[in-house]
Amino acid sequence: MAASGIAAGRRRKSEEAAGSEEEEPQAPSPTRYSPEEEAALLSDSHAEKAAANELFKSAQYSQAISTYDRALASVPNYLEYEIAVLKANIAACHLKLSDWKAAIDEATKSLEALDRLDAVATSTGGAKAEDDPGASNTANNDEGYIELAEDEEDEGRALEKIAKDDRRKDDIRRIRAKALMRRARARSEQGGWANLQGALEDYQSLSSLPSSLLPSSDTKIVNAALRTLPPRINAAKEREMGEMMGKLKELGNGILKPFGLSTDSFKFEKDEKTGGYTMGMNN
Repeated sequence: MAASGIAAGRRRKSEEAAGSEEEEPQAPSPTRYSPEEEAALLSDSHAEKAAANELFKSAQYSQAISTYDRALASVPNYLEYEIAVLKANIAACHLKLSDWKAAIDEATKSLEALDRLDAVATSTGGAKAEDDPGASNTANNDEGYIELAEDEEDEGRALEKIAKDDRRKDDIRRIRAKALMRRARARSEQGGWANLQGALEDYQSLSSLPSSLLPSSDTKIVNAALRTLPPRINAAKEREMGEMMGKLKELGNGILKPFGLSTDSFKFEKDEKTGGYTMGMNN
């Protein structure tokens, strides 16, 4: 069976097991593959991803999405970083196709995968000892420094692990910045009160990231958005509140008509401080 077929088969078994529970089943633990199986799955995924990257470069965005999806199908569902990268790439394709909603959804899934990855790192304090032969040879002292083993070979492994962890942290921050930029743009383009507010929050998150993570062109976009979004949000809020009041008035007229009344029998006054409305009878 092909590596991607193994992954799909195990995913189906996990889903069937979850569906067989009658009383509030807990989410099943992700299926763990052997190192050999995992390597084969990632090899398949990387090949599909490379092909998708070429399709993206040649502006074949729909085909790129399908190919990224195939790459995703081969990724074990516990490898959150690889999932986040592919979801962020799919979001970029949807942006090119001006499919703002799909771009928002895919960028959000990328960020959710990174959040899960951060949660695991926080709860475990990094890699588990059983996952790294040299993990037991390092420890954090009371001053926050990393103590290295006296054995030179163990020390070399520890230093290599520290460097690898630092690179992975940088990679996670970089992908998070890309996913945030893509979701912020999609939300801004999709428009509407909620989306514009979400875009502002994304741009605010981006503005707090280290400058090294954002190209100067993206920094300019972020700064411009932080200036232009607040008035757009206010305008969208006013428009949607007006539309809501119109629908409520139409509903009210339908209810009041049998009694010879209409909403014109009442007056609505806006509270400028809260943005809400009060209702009273017209004299």
